[in-house]
Amino acid sequence: MAAFIIVLLTSLLSLTTLPAAESRLYTNYYQKSCPRFAQIVQDTVTNKQIMNPTAAAATLRLFFHDCLANGCDASILLSSTPFNKAERDADINLSLPGDAFDVVVRAKTALELACPNTVSCADILAVATRDLVTMMGGPFYNVPLGRRDGRFSKASAVEGNLPRPAMSISQLIQVFGSRGFSVQEMVALSGAHTIGFSHCSEFSSSIYNYSKSAQSDPSYNPRFASGLQRACADFKTNPTLSVFNDVMTPNKFDNVYFQNLPKGLGVLKSDHALFNDARTRPFVELYANDQNRFFRDFAKAMEKLGVLGIQTGRRGEIRHRCDESNY
Repeated sequence: MAAFIIVLLTSLLSLTTLPAAESRLYTNYYQKSCPRFAQIVQDTVTNKQIMNPTAAAATLRLFFHDCLANGCDASILLSSTPFNKAERDADINLSLPGDAFDVVVRAKTALELACPNTVSCADILAVATRDLVTMMGGPFYNVPLGRRDGRFSKASAVEGNLPRPAMSISQLIQVFGSRGFSVQEMVALSGAHTIGFSHCSEFSSSIYNYSKSAQSDPSYNPRFASGLQRACADFKTNPTLSVFNDVMTPNKFDNVYFQNLPKGLGVLKSDHALFNDARTRPFVELYANDQNRFFRDFAKAMEKLGVLGIQTGRRGEIRHRCDESNY
């Protein structure tokens, strides 16, 4: 009987200590189980970016929407079913570009051939994002690995957890603050707008019939506002119309986005607000003057974002397909 009790206590102890051990992520997590992991992801994103130059910005946005809403568990990749409306079908996610989903699917397909049932979709998305940011001239940062994929995805859990283009600075601070990010980290992450584009519908109210006395928001440079009006003229009949977030160096990850804001060259209401609000303006000016500092702070914020709400060990799964759970 005494021997049985000792065995039972030993088993219980191992169960209670297991999650702590499994919850750790390692940069060399796949060194033995999938030694070509990094190369396969790198090859995939390189080919995709060459074919579709918007893939980097698209994947970065997909990563944000996955991690900020409900943690970095690739739940954004799950498709809806007749019984459940998934995150990707929440209204704010309907404009997520297909190229971003395709990046992950292509990498997952290649990895399943090389090392089946080994690499999570969440890890693929995290590393693909970092590799694409670096390809565009942005900073390299470490991505520890070992995430598991979430089994559940609900559109109803998205609302209020993601920043919207028309939000005030106070609202943006609340969204990021609820996830543990400081105001400075929020501004650094906003620098992701140095690449990518925004749909005209997201800022049309700021450039058309803004008020009785002004056609456009006075925060815009007048010539820039006129250019946006021409570029977006048909947005009501063509909802896909979009413009670059950084009109000066749209295909390069740099600090020019921040340099644009004092000149009235921001596209979204939230872009202008970053410069016009006393809480965020000092950080905009800091990053506009010091690209190295922006890169350093962006990298640290991305590392922090990448481990937000992760699932590890038995809490998640390694999906066979990224768009559906294993059961």
